[in-house]
Amino acid sequence: MKKQAFSAFSIFTALFICSGLVSCSEDDEGSRTVAPPDPIEFAVSPTSIDFEAMGGENTFEVTSGDAWTVLSDADWLSLSTESGLETSDVVVTAEANGETEERTAILTISTEDDTQDILITQAAAEAPPVEATIPPDETDMRALTSVELANEIEIGWNLGNSLDAIGGETAWGNPVVNEQLIQSVKEAGFNAIRIPVAWSKFSDEENFVITEDWMNRVEEVVNLVLDNDMYAIVNIHWDNGWMQPTYDDEEYVNNRLEIMWQQIAINFRDYGDRLLFAGTNEVMVEGDYGTPTEEYYTVQNGFNQTFVDAVRATGGRNHYRHLVVQGFNTNIDHTINFAEIPEDVVDDRLMMEIHYYDPYNFTLNTESNVYQWGDDASESEDWANESYVDDQFDRMKTEFIDNGIGVILGEYGAISRPNVDGHEQYRQYYMEYVTTSAMEHGLVPFYWDNGDDNANGFALFDRETGEVLYPDLLDAIIPGEE
Repeated sequence: MKKQAFSAFSIFTALFICSGLVSCSEDDEGSRTVAPPDPIEFAVSPTSIDFEAMGGENTFEVTSGDAWTVLSDADWLSLSTESGLETSDVVVTAEANGETEERTAILTISTEDDTQDILITQAAAEAPPVEATIPPDETDMRALTSVELANEIEIGWNLGNSLDAIGGETAWGNPVVNEQLIQSVKEAGFNAIRIPVAWSKFSDEENFVITEDWMNRVEEVVNLVLDNDMYAIVNIHWDNGWMQPTYDDEEYVNNRLEIMWQQIAINFRDYGDRLLFAGTNEVMVEGDYGTPTEEYYTVQNGFNQTFVDAVRATGGRNHYRHLVVQGFNTNIDHTINFAEIPEDVVDDRLMMEIHYYDPYNFTLNTESNVYQWGDDASESEDWANESYVDDQFDRMKTEFIDNGIGVILGEYGAISRPNVDGHEQYRQYYMEYVTTSAMEHGLVPFYWDNGDDNANGFALFDRETGEVLYPDLLDAIIPGEE
């Protein structure tokens, strides 16, 4: 009896539940009500795609409940479909990139109410390997000896403390070099610019590989000079003093010097003879300003030979390019006494560079009270006056110019002392005399300008605007200026 009663109850309960379920899912007319599905949110994934230079295929997904279309702004891309009605995959195919620059494109996927972009990036093709050596090329390399070319250069100006600044072009207080500055230098009467450069910005420090960005920046400045119909001299400047002329450092320096100059020379190999290379700058043992030992000048002479060999080995126009080497610490006495002219594969294409800052207490020493110069000055140094200048330059003429080696006076000048009454007239006289004597003896003078227009600076031009800061000093330097 209990078992039968339980069964009847179970049946009744099941029917009751079933009846309830039916009544809950039907409307008044007895039909079933179905809830609408959630809308499909429009989306595209991924939103960026990278291709290798060789090209290939990639896929992106469009999620949508509405019709959509795809538009591309690049003819080097193709799509498996350009439209759809619902969620779908799209295959995008990129052709190989034959250019040595990265390229990008945008795919725009649109519905009636929304859009989404996909950024497509394709890597650059590898540049063809640059030949380290090519045959000699005389194009735009005139048949001029170094002495004849020096006579054409006439007078120059230094872009100091800019590209040679350790830490970057503006690290030593000068603005980025601009075209207005170069044009102002040209208009002032200079027809050449010496561009000191610190090249040690390496993408590979162990192998001394110069970064492409830095090489390109130096080339931009060189082009500003050449485009203004001027001569340009590019050197390796102080560059943190790695070029120490000792037996201990000799192998390291020669290896680094060769590697760096080969890169520079190859980069500028197609330039004509208005671009000159200068291998080094003021090479000396750090802190030792005395007469060099045999070790010092022998190793330094070796640096000059390494530089010449490295450039000539690249061939092309570099086979004929005029190259500038230096005497020890660019000191005239040390140059005459110890410099050896490197062996060369071409005749009469080498120049010797010296600098002139005598007397030190007048030209450079910020602690000195000597502010006058010349035989007629009442409180000048008792040496390095007019006759000394003439004698030193005459010695350079006799030793080098008369023997077919042009001479570059790569730096000279005297600091400003605006707080010292009467100094400026002596500074102007010094600059006029040294410039005139150099040119009369066949040397090519390059005024040292470091861009510093404060006390003890050398600035002749405002580096931002090109304005001449010392018109009377400019008149003293440039021949024929009134």
